[in-house]
Amino acid sequence: MLAVMALDITNTALSDTLVILGAAGLVIPAFARFKISPVIGFILVGALVGPAGLGAMIDQFPWLYYVTITQPESIAPFAEFGIVLLLFTVGLELSFKRLWSMRNLVFGVGAVQLVSGAVLLGLGLWAIGQPVAGAIGLGLALTLSSTGLVLPMTGTTSAIGRPTFAMLLAEDLALVPIIILLAALAPSASDEGWEGLGEILLRGGIVIAVLLVAGRFVLPRLFAQAARTKSPELFLAASLLVVIVASLATAAAGLSPIVGALIAGIVIAETEYGGEVEATIEPFKGLALGIFLLSVGMMLDLRMIVEYWPSLLAAVVGVIAVKTLVVFLLLRATGVRRGMAAEIGVLMSSPSELTIVVLGTAAAAQLILPPTAAFWTTVTAIGLTITPLLAKAGRIIARKIEGKAMDDDMASDTTPDGDGPGTVIIGFGRVGRLVADMLRAHDKRFVAVDADPDTVAAARAQGYPIRFGDVARPDVIDHLRLGHADALILTMDDPVLSIRVTRRVRNWVPALPIVARARDSRHAADLYRAGATDAVPETLESSLQLSEAVLVDLGVAMGPVIASIHEKRDEMRQQIKADAQMEREPRLRRLRKAEVEG
Repeated sequence: MLAVMALDITNTALSDTLVILGAAGLVIPAFARFKISPVIGFILVGALVGPAGLGAMIDQFPWLYYVTITQPESIAPFAEFGIVLLLFTVGLELSFKRLWSMRNLVFGVGAVQLVSGAVLLGLGLWAIGQPVAGAIGLGLALTLSSTGLVLPMTGTTSAIGRPTFAMLLAEDLALVPIIILLAALAPSASDEGWEGLGEILLRGGIVIAVLLVAGRFVLPRLFAQAARTKSPELFLAASLLVVIVASLATAAAGLSPIVGALIAGIVIAETEYGGEVEATIEPFKGLALGIFLLSVGMMLDLRMIVEYWPSLLAAVVGVIAVKTLVVFLLLRATGVRRGMAAEIGVLMSSPSELTIVVLGTAAAAQLILPPTAAFWTTVTAIGLTITPLLAKAGRIIARKIEGKAMDDDMASDTTPDGDGPGTVIIGFGRVGRLVADMLRAHDKRFVAVDADPDTVAAARAQGYPIRFGDVARPDVIDHLRLGHADALILTMDDPVLSIRVTRRVRNWVPALPIVARARDSRHAADLYRAGATDAVPETLESSLQLSEAVLVDLGVAMGPVIASIHEKRDEMRQQIKADAQMEREPRLRRLRKAEVEG
C-alpha cells in the first residue's frame, strides 16, 4: 500500500514538472513570437491545465493526467519561493543608504496609499451590503498591488520605479499586521490578538537587527569560501541557503518571509559578491515566478467567469478605478507630474498575489463567507492577468498627457546619484591594479571586477572599488551596466575569454571604448576584429621599453627617445589593425558570396 502511494506521489510530481517545463520551454516562446506578454502566457496556460480547465476532464480522458495539474497546492511552495527570490533580487539592487533615503516614501506615501485605498474600497463594499468587518477585510485585501508583476516592469531605480517600489514595499511590510488585525476582528477573537501584534513587531525587530549585524560579518566569509572552490553549483547553494535562512528567520518571528529575503539581499549588496549572486539567482527567479503565474491561472474558473461575467466585470473595473484614483491624487499631492502619476496609478490598480492570502485569512476568521472569498479570488486572478495590459494602457495615457517628456523619464534607469560605473576594469592583477592607480591619480571614477576572492578581499581592504564576478558567465557581464560606463579595460590573462567578452560587449554597446591587454600581435589582431578600440600586445610594449632603456643608456636625449618610441608604437599598432582588416575582408566576401548563392 505504501509503495503504491509513493509511486502515485512520484507520478504526480513528474507530471506537474512536465507541465511547468513544457510551459516555460514551449508554450511561452510561442506567446513571445506573437508579441504576447509571458505573464499573460503563463496565466492562460495555468487556466488551461488547471483543475477548472482540462484537469476537470481527466475522468473522461485519463491521458490528460500527464499534461494537467489537478492539485494547485502541490506547486504553491514553489510559487511562494518565486516571490521570495524576487524580493531578494530587489534587495540586491538597494543599499542601506538608499533604503534610508526612501523612508519618507515608504512610511509616508506608501502607508497613506494603503490606508486610503482600503478605506475607499471598504466604504464602497459596505455601501453595497457587506458587514463592516467583512468590508474592512476586503478593502485591505484589494488595496494591495502585485509586487511580483509590477516590479519587473518598472525596476527600482527609474523615475517611475522609485515611488512604485516604495508603495509596494509598504504593502509587503504591512502584510503581517493586516493578517493579525483581521484575526483580531474575528467573532471568536479575544483581546490577546491585539496584544500579540506588539509582541510580533518586537520579535521581528530583533530578528531583523540580528540579520543585519550577523550578515555583515558572516556573508562575506561564506561567499569567499564558495568562490574559492570555483564551483558555480556551490556558489548557487550558498546563495539559496542565505535566502531560505533569512526568510525562515523572519517567518519564525511572525513577519512575512519576503521581509527576510529583502534584508538578505540588502546585506549581500553591501559586499563585493552582490553582482555574482544576482546573476546566479536570476534563472531560478524567472522559473519560480513562472510557477507563481501558473498558480494564478489555476484560480481562474472559466465557467464561473462566463456565468457571472457582469458582476466580475463591474468588480474588476471598480477596483481598478478606485486604486488608480487614490494613487494618482496622492502622487499629484507630492509633486509628481500628471502623466507619471497616471501611469503609476493604472499600473498599481490591479490586486496582488498577497490579496489571495488576505482573502483566505478573512474567510478563516469568518469575516466573509466562502462564496464571497471565491468571487473576489476570481476578481484578483483576472486583475493579475490583465496587469501587462494595464501597464501598456498606463504608458499610452501618460504619453497623451505629457507627450515626449514622459518617454525620457521612463527610459531613465540610473543609480540614485545619476552616475554610471565610470571605467570598468575586468581583471585586477598587476596590470589591472596599475591601470586603477593611474585612473585614481587623474581623479577618474572606476570599478574593478575579478574572479579571485582573495584578490578582491585584499583590494577592498586597500580601498579599491572592486567586486567579485566571473565574466566567463555572460549574465555577469550583463549586470555590469556597461551601457552607462565610460570605458571598458580588459586585463585578464585569458586570450579566448578576452576576445569573447570584447565581441559580446561591442555587439551590445557599439560606442563604448574597449581597451584590451593582448599577449602578442596576433592576439591583438583578433581583439581588433572582435571590436576592441585598442589592443596592447605585451611583447610589443616590452620591446619598446627595452629599446627606450638602451637608447637612454647610450646617451640619446630623452625627448627624441620618447618621440621615436611613440612613433614606433603607433606604426606597429596601425600595422596590426591593417593585418586584422585584411584577414576580415576575405571572410566578409565569403559570407556575402554564400548569402547570394543561398
